[in-house]
Amino acid sequence: MPYKKNILHLKKDTILRNLITISTAAIKPSLEFDIYHFLLESIVSQQLSIKVADIIFNRVLDLFENRYPNPNILMNMEDEILRNAGLSYRKASYLKSVAEFSLKNDMNFEFLQQKTDEEIIKYLTQIRGVGKWTVQMILMFPMDRPDVFPVDDLGIQTNMKKLYGLVSDKNIPNSLTKKELKIALDKIADNWKPYRSLASKLIWQYGN
Repeated sequence: MPYKKNILHLKKDTILRNLITISTAAIKPSLEFDIYHFLLESIVSQQLSIKVADIIFNRVLDLFENRYPNPNILMNMEDEILRNAGLSYRKASYLKSVAEFSLKNDMNFEFLQQKTDEEIIKYLTQIRGVGKWTVQMILMFPMDRPDVFPVDDLGIQTNMKKLYGLVSDKNIPNSLTKKELKIALDKIADNWKPYRSLASKLIWQYGN
C-alpha cells in the first residue's frame, strides 16, 4: 500500500482513521515531470468542471504540433485563436504569461525539486495568474510533496467543517468567521504534520 508510514501517522486522528479504508490504496503518487504543461492545464481548469476543462484543454493542445504547447508559439499566438478554443481573454493572457516565464526562467522538475515548498510558491507566483493555491496543487500532485495543506481550498473547508463539526455561516449566531475558520483548520492540520498532503487528499475524497 502506498504511503504506509503516512497512514499509520494519520490514524492518530480519529476522524481520519474512519476515512482510511481500502479505497486509500487508490491514492497513489502521481509524479509528473513537466511542470510547465501541468501549470497550463491547471489554469485552464480553474472554475470549470473536469469535463469542460478537459474539452477546452484538448482544443488548446490541438492548436500545436504534436499537441504540445510550445512556449514560443503560445506566447505569440493571437488571442482570438485561443478564444476560439474556449478560453476567456484572461485565461489566454495567463497561459501566455506562463509561456513567457518558462522561456526566461527554469521550470525543470529537477530545478524546482531542489527548492523548499515555500521557495517554489514564491518562485512560481511571480507568474501573472498563478496564485498560492495553484502552486500548492503542483506541490501536492506532480511533485508529490508530503506536507502541503491548502487551507483556502473550498472543498477542504467544506468537508472539514462537516467532519469536524465546525460552523462558519454568517447567518448562524456565534459561528466562526472566515479568519477564525482558517485558524481552526490549520490547528487541526497541525496534528497531521509531516503528512498533510495525504490527509488533504483523504478529505477531498470524502463524500465523492
